[in-house]
Amino acid sequence: MPDVDELFSKDLFRNKTVFVTGGGSGINLGIAKSFARVGARIGLCGRTQERLDGATGELRALGAGVFTQVADVRDYAALEAAVEAARAALGPIDVLVAGAAGNFPAAAEKLSANGFKAVVDIDLLGSFNAARAAFAQLKETRGSIIFISAGQAHVPYAFQAHVGAAKAGVEMLMKDLALEWGRFGIRVNSIVPGPIEGTEGVKRLVASDAIKEKLTHAIPLGRFGTVEDIGGVAVFLASPLASYVTGATLVADGGQNLPGSGVWASLALGGDA
Repeated sequence: MPDVDELFSKDLFRNKTVFVTGGGSGINLGIAKSFARVGARIGLCGRTQERLDGATGELRALGAGVFTQVADVRDYAALEAAVEAARAALGPIDVLVAGAAGNFPAAAEKLSANGFKAVVDIDLLGSFNAARAAFAQLKETRGSIIFISAGQAHVPYAFQAHVGAAKAGVEMLMKDLALEWGRFGIRVNSIVPGPIEGTEGVKRLVASDAIKEKLTHAIPLGRFGTVEDIGGVAVFLASPLASYVTGATLVADGGQNLPGSGVWASLALGGDA
């Protein structure tokens, strides 16, 4: 895929601030880099300073002004402080990407209550916390929110009950906020990525090359996605091209979920796909 700045103006988000939760790595850092390529200032929060430092170097190499602060999205006070500090450093937030997430494969009968709660707290509560903390700035800029969802919100996956419940909540939160906050000029949408090469989530869920080959064969487009694939979708959704789009779920999964999760279920449950 071409870099996003080959398809959009390098000044598309000039003088705009994009704040990304969980932005130190993976899909979320990829999204941040796509916005940096089209001129945005980037604010990041995450749970580890080391990852944020690494992300800062990559973003500055693209010419972006960057602000980072350690904050766990489950801690509203810490997240609110990070959002306010980002405003002081970069200006008010124009785009919020609520991407912080947790995942691990676990059979429901072996999943602890604490494990279930942890994923719901990071994915769902964390998404609300981010939106609520950024609301005043987004109202000021008439900005937009992008939630990073997952196919598990729409299709049942074996060993993913916790993730499915959390992301289904994120999807309905997105629609509720789009309904309520449209009067403030705030657009709210979500992206459903498919399996993305090189991310921690794929490394946790795809344990071998043989499993990856079977899963790849089951994706209609015949490949895993890239962080650039998702970054381009995010830039589009936040851009004036999508100015009349709100309350929408944009699926960017290569068609993975069209045939359902049967291949995944067979592999996860120990059968032959």
